[in-house]
Amino acid sequence: MVTRRQFVTGFAAVPVLSYLSFEPVFAATPTSILVMAIKLDIITSLDPHEGFESVGTEITGNIYQQLVKPKLASPDEIEGDLAVSWTASPDMKTFTFKMDPKAKWADGKPVTAEDAAFSLQRSVKLDKSPAYIINQFGYTKDNVDSFISAPDAHTLVIKTAEPASESFLLYCLSANVGCIVQKSACMAHQVGEDLGNAWLKKNSAGSGAFKLRDWKVSESVILETNKNNPHAGKIQRIILRHIVDPSAQLLMLKKGDIDIARDLNTEQLRPLVDDKNFTLVRKGIAGTMMLSANTAHPNLSKPQVWQAIKWAIDYDSIQQHIVPLTHKVHQSFLPEGFPAAVNTIMYKRDVTKAKALMAEAGFPDGFEITLDHYSSSPQADIVQALQANLAEIGIKVTLLAAESRQVLTKMRARQQQLAFTQWGADYFDPNSNAEAFCSNPDNSDKTKSRTLAWRCSWQDQSISDLSQKALHEPDPATRIKLYEELQIKHMENSPFAIMMQPTLTAACRHEISGVVLTVMSTCPYEKVMKA
Repeated sequence: MVTRRQFVTGFAAVPVLSYLSFEPVFAATPTSILVMAIKLDIITSLDPHEGFESVGTEITGNIYQQLVKPKLASPDEIEGDLAVSWTASPDMKTFTFKMDPKAKWADGKPVTAEDAAFSLQRSVKLDKSPAYIINQFGYTKDNVDSFISAPDAHTLVIKTAEPASESFLLYCLSANVGCIVQKSACMAHQVGEDLGNAWLKKNSAGSGAFKLRDWKVSESVILETNKNNPHAGKIQRIILRHIVDPSAQLLMLKKGDIDIARDLNTEQLRPLVDDKNFTLVRKGIAGTMMLSANTAHPNLSKPQVWQAIKWAIDYDSIQQHIVPLTHKVHQSFLPEGFPAAVNTIMYKRDVTKAKALMAEAGFPDGFEITLDHYSSSPQADIVQALQANLAEIGIKVTLLAAESRQVLTKMRARQQQLAFTQWGADYFDPNSNAEAFCSNPDNSDKTKSRTLAWRCSWQDQSISDLSQKALHEPDPATRIKLYEELQIKHMENSPFAIMMQPTLTAACRHEISGVVLTVMSTCPYEKVMKA
């Protein structure tokens, strides 16, 4: 356990039981320091062109700027960030951006179009998980330098292999993979040809409102204000503490040991709802919680098994008894609130139908399988209910709990059987999730597009074709109808049992104001104030 004074220099990890076993006296933290409890075990990298997890994305979103970004109040609208203006050529294959000449890096040097070109080229060349968002425009390691260029310090030119919708390009550039990093800093720390990747995993080279001071894996992240960013707020330092147990987060919040708790479940939220000492900031987000099957496993290769699993799950009971204040039942890959989202509830618990499908698949007596899941709550509670549900149709599930990053790393290597995870959209266009859930053009281990469908070793040509048709449909109304059709087909024919849509809650002490949660699962820290 640490005192408040130690927060400014770092701290050691403290077991939850040691925190709960005694009650030290705490001094008040300065108004310039914000302390937040949040689960950090999902972060694999703080390089924005590699990290692809929700919490890491939130952190890098406060460190880096992009060319453009979604408006906070209306994420379907795009506004400039580092770009002050942009134009498209008549053939919709050349897009020219004018950069803000006043923008500066954290070290005070000017942000240039060369940095922007390097950053977008870098995301393609690194070819990490988020690269497929940019690669959709025809880029490869070999050709990207010819497509993206900086003719002068304040002009960036982006060309696409085929005509592209301006709005779709802007949405993709607003994703975290579109973050602009400082070229000179990355190249000064390059090892081999990694473009500074090993260094940028745990360091920062950005122009956002904050800069990274320190990241201790599964322990803490410390950010400091970037005084060269004009939007920097009054909070000088933000300390994110990795506290897994929501009960421990609540106790720390009540004691004043933290200012904001980000991972409270229903049980902890209930006593705060009418407590004037606390404010609950809530936002339904563009995310989905799901059970997915790796179809490379023989027992999970048959569509009847996928259907049986979907009919076996007691969605309503799980929502009502485990996550009533944090999740709602949702079964399509586009979250409610997204353009074209289908909110139809197609599946309800039907054990008889599920057993019949298991018999049709050739498994009348069921089979044994493993299920990887996040070890934290509420996932750890939900998978126990899933284990019981699937046991009723003969599927004997062994639960494999691990830190979030370990589960995701295993999935990215396609080593899982069943997995229970959460997915968040990267940009506010239906293709963000359609691409992830439906597209797998190359199922080999050498593919450049490692989507969720690829992670599950699943290909369906008709669904993939419909996804591409919807993406390129020029008429907005027709495009919406195509995505609606796509979601229905996906619910009926995919190995994804999408179950819930989450609501984010930031539980704040009364002296905290300015907390904003967005539908894209992020929180801009520069707006937070502390009385």
